[in-house]
Amino acid sequence: MADSITRLTQEAYDEKKSKLEYLKTEKTVEIAHKLEEARSHGDLSENAEYDEAKREQAENALLIEKLSKELENVEIIDVTGLKTNKVALGLCILVHDRKFREDVEYQIVGTKEANPMEGRISDESPVGQALMGHKVGDVVEVVTPAGKSNFEILKISKPKKKK
Repeated sequence: MADSITRLTQEAYDEKKSKLEYLKTEKTVEIAHKLEEARSHGDLSENAEYDEAKREQAENALLIEKLSKELENVEIIDVTGLKTNKVALGLCILVHDRKFREDVEYQIVGTKEANPMEGRISDESPVGQALMGHKVGDVVEVVTPAGKSNFEILKISKPKKKK
């Protein structure tokens, strides 16, 4: 079975790469110091500090493995060459939610980067899938677990660069 491609914006890729580097270096050293300190307290069989440090070491190793796998097969979503005439992966979309009578802004991102609370929705989510390929002025019906909604696309733009 081939590994699936992880699609990330450059910003998300940089964040994950930075976190991986931190976990491999600073965090690993920090945990090693905790283990060393706990060992110096003697009997390891009843040493809660040692047990906690070992648990933290295992969690760190799992996080390193998970992030390493995610970053092995990455496709960077490059929005620089994209046109904003239709909804595409990486672009920001301002829609009017007719059901709730409010304007909502989304950025369509890959699954590993999605965070609906921050307005970053996956291209594989019901809303993301429904919006893909549509243009400003289109009204798109979306079926979600909460029922049907209609979104009018008001604006399509490239994401603003973070400072």
